Amino acid sequence: MYRLLSRSLGRGLLRAAGRRCRGCSARLPPGLAGGPGPEVQVPPSPVAPHGRGPGLLPLLAALAWFSRPAAAEEEEEQQGADGAAAEDGADEAELSIMKDDPEEAELILHDALRLAYQTDNKKAITYTYDLMANLAFIRGQLENAEQLFKATMSYLLGGGMKQEDNAIIEISLKLASIYAAQNRQEFAIAGYEFCISTLEEKIEREKELAEDIMSVEEKANTHLLLGMCLDACARYLLFSKQPSQAQRMYEKALQISEEIQGERHPQTIVLMSDLATTLDAQGRFDEAYIYMQRASDLARQINHPELHMVLSNLAAVLMHRERYTQAKEIYQEALKQAKLKKDEISVQHIREELAELSKKSRPLT
Repeated sequence: MYRLLSRSLGRGLLRAAGRRCRGCSARLPPGLAGGPGPEVQVPPSPVAPHGRGPGLLPLLAALAWFSRPAAAEEEEEQQGADGAAAEDGADEAELSIMKDDPEEAELILHDALRLAYQTDNKKAITYTYDLMANLAFIRGQLENAEQLFKATMSYLLGGGMKQEDNAIIEISLKLASIYAAQNRQEFAIAGYEFCISTLEEKIEREKELAEDIMSVEEKANTHLLLGMCLDACARYLLFSKQPSQAQRMYEKALQISEEIQGERHPQTIVLMSDLATTLDAQGRFDEAYIYMQRASDLARQINHPELHMVLSNLAAVLMHRERYTQAKEIYQEALKQAKLKKDEISVQHIREELAELSKKSRPLT
């Protein structure tokens, strides 16, 4: 069977660490009424292995990107050495997360938060809590991440940020994906729909704005964020056995990625492969093959980091089309690539598919 690939649409990909994490206690920022935030306990919680369960935790890891909030970037006042140290600490923690070192990031973030509160540096407080939420997010500590993201959002909205700001949409997308991973379907769908409809309306309003009012890059970033929302929603819909609805989402996401990032961009290839899986799931094998063959050709050309998964998906489609000889050749190529990548889960998956293929192609006696 095919496998959905991981996401990095328009942003860097933060991989889930998959390590045991020491517990920590993070105090949420004060509520809008000024009261103290509750204590939040973060229990040790290893991330589910890639390719298991509902297949949504890898997506959570990939979604755990977040720019320093726009409101914070605009705030340039100096708040002394401790305030600067808090912001530097948060930046250092972000680098540790990117380097797949969550334990170091955790320690740095707690030091940064202490300094931020000491100097009442609201910019650093918001930024640090957001990073704490992301850290919980990619470690699979979903309940804690939900509380921290909600607190960060309240802090940003309380500071005057609009609900349609990309930073708010980014958090809303992560919350929707948390609900999806928790099988809270009503909340997940409502969250995805909010993100998509808000961005579509925003894009429509802003498409005629002159470049001196809104730059081409800003418009492109909003389009890419919409693509990521469509992508995340499509993945959940496919997991929920709604492939036709997922197909429409993937088609829109693919169009955005092709227009802004180009056909040879790694994420465009991922979306092309995932669109093919939705067609395959509907029994539309010939259409699925066209997209999957193109995705695999492009993946080979650019030496895509997930080439083995694209090839495995192509082989699955070929098997469904009863092209068993071709499917076996592609699976063997995918197996070789997976071994080179040292992706043991993919190696196991491909070997299982080869065993299944052997049963299907064995002559009847």
